[in-house]
Amino acid sequence: MNQKPLAIEICETGRYIYSKGLAPGKSGNISARSHDTVAITPSGMSLGCLNPEDVVMVDIGGKILAGRKKPSSELQLHLDVYQKRDDVQGIVHTHSPYATGFALAGKMIERLEGFGERKTPFLKMVKYAPPGTSELAISVGNGLKEEDSVILKDHGLVATGKNLFEAALLAEFVEETAKTQYISRVLMNMEF
Repeated sequence: MNQKPLAIEICETGRYIYSKGLAPGKSGNISARSHDTVAITPSGMSLGCLNPEDVVMVDIGGKILAGRKKPSSELQLHLDVYQKRDDVQGIVHTHSPYATGFALAGKMIERLEGFGERKTPFLKMVKYAPPGTSELAISVGNGLKEEDSVILKDHGLVATGKNLFEAALLAEFVEETAKTQYISRVLMNMEF
């Protein structure tokens, strides 16, 4: 696969995620891998406004191969996951409101059907580390060794997939699950 399809895939998925409210404003970042080449969103741009020339191409070690913009500050997070998971070809990092609300409150999201094999009753939450740091990259990479999505304490969500669109669908599913669980918990505490 050459660079152009990866860049187009990043743009299309970015618009999808933005339209679903999973990455408001200039938040979030996404990447796709083909062999040892990774396409990643640039730093400081809305995922809803990307053009193929905005996408940055790097090798698996992080060396910039193409692109005029600075790669996302979470580049190392994406690379760490790819280095630990050969099966992952797409990564989505969102700040969607309900999943991020659970992350900020330190509340667990119950694992439902659709999250794959039910290993634990709740989605994994990795400890807080400042955004863009190697500490966060390692924590997320380790958290995703046996999971397809993790909640980042006080931060957001990272979802993976066999391709970028599958990762986006998983991020959307986690957000809808968090929303449903929030609504149900509010309703259980209401008197009618």
